Amino acid sequence: MLRIDYIELPSRDVAATSAFFASAFGWGTVDYGPDYRGLAEAGIDGGIDGTADRAAAPLVILKAEDLAAAEARVRAAGGTVTRPAFAFPGGRRFHFREPGGTEMAVWSET
Repeated sequence: MLRIDYIELPSRDVAATSAFFASAFGWGTVDYGPDYRGLAEAGIDGGIDGTADRAAAPLVILKAEDLAAAEARVRAAGGTVTRPAFAFPGGRRFHFREPGGTEMAVWSET
C-alpha cells in the first residue's frame, strides 16, 4: 500500500509564499535553491515549488519501496504517466494522472 508522504505547493513567488506561511502559520522553510523550499513545522512534509514546469495545483506525492512496481500498478489501474521517472535530491519519482484528472506523483529513495 502506498501512503501520502509529501505535498508540493506551486508558487509564482517562492520568497513571498515562504514569508506568508511564516507570518500566517509559523511555518519555516529549508532553502533548496532559488525555485524550491522545503516546508518545516507544517504538520506534513512538503515543499514550495517555483520551477517553470511545476504542477498548476498542489501535488500529492506517494512513497513507494519499488518505483517500477508502483508505476506498473498505476498503469494497470488506468493511470497515465505524465512525467517519466527522473532523479531528484533524495531519490527518483514519476508523475501520473488518475482517470478523474488529478495529477499525483510517486517517489522512492532508490
